[in-house]
Amino acid sequence: MRITFLGTGTSSGVPVIACECATCRSDDARDRRWRTSVAVALDDGTSVLVDASPDLRAQALAFGLKRVDTILLTHEHADHVLGLDDVRIYNFRQRRAIPCLGTARTLARVRSMFSYVFDPETPRGGGLPQLALSTVVGPFSIGRRLVVPIPLLHGTLPVLGFRIGAFAYLTDCNAIPDASWPLLRGLDVVVLDALRRKPHATHFTLDEAVAAARRIGAARTYFTHMAHDLAHAATCDELPAGMTLAYDGLCLEVDAGAEPPVPANPAPWTMIP
Repeated sequence: MRITFLGTGTSSGVPVIACECATCRSDDARDRRWRTSVAVALDDGTSVLVDASPDLRAQALAFGLKRVDTILLTHEHADHVLGLDDVRIYNFRQRRAIPCLGTARTLARVRSMFSYVFDPETPRGGGLPQLALSTVVGPFSIGRRLVVPIPLLHGTLPVLGFRIGAFAYLTDCNAIPDASWPLLRGLDVVVLDALRRKPHATHFTLDEAVAAARRIGAARTYFTHMAHDLAHAATCDELPAGMTLAYDGLCLEVDAGAEPPVPANPAPWTMIP
């Protein structure tokens, strides 16, 4: 699999509007962070977009995202879904609706936020994204690959991470429930939320993310969803071996690996339209 980090910043992005801190004024390109999202190119050529940030258009142009076959949504916050309108270009090019998967709550919020998309009375002339919404109720397949949703907590909000083979993506979280830890065994690469050093009510701090990474024990750990508190070079210099901050445009090759573990009592391996 090929993983491309389209964005690694928190909801405000970096630089932050009207901020004059050292990170926001940095000349290091790795300190410029669009809102968080990744693209996953599976080994059969299928292109999966995880979250659709408000920066999707710029990300797609900068990093050559030529197609989107499936969209996975971790949750419904604005910095993770407001780019959904921009996927209509992929509809035009691919001539079909794009499956868009998330929890029932997330999809209900998407229907509300983008009500014009799902209203049959909306004039079609301006172009609308065509999204085939499906509720995740357990492990499911994309192409030849099994995807295992990883339940997480973002403060009090239940959100999803996703595991494909030996890769797991866990953004926007500050707790991993007990039942989710076994789903994270045997990883080559894990991507973890690491907002800043100071405590936060809904995100891992850098120290908390390092502790979670040690418990997961993946061969490689990349941190994402960083605020401007964390300058790239200086922060990476302090991290343990095998751990680093991700940055926009970073590409990883990940062995697809064996099928990941699934819950002992999994929900049906289906998606509900």
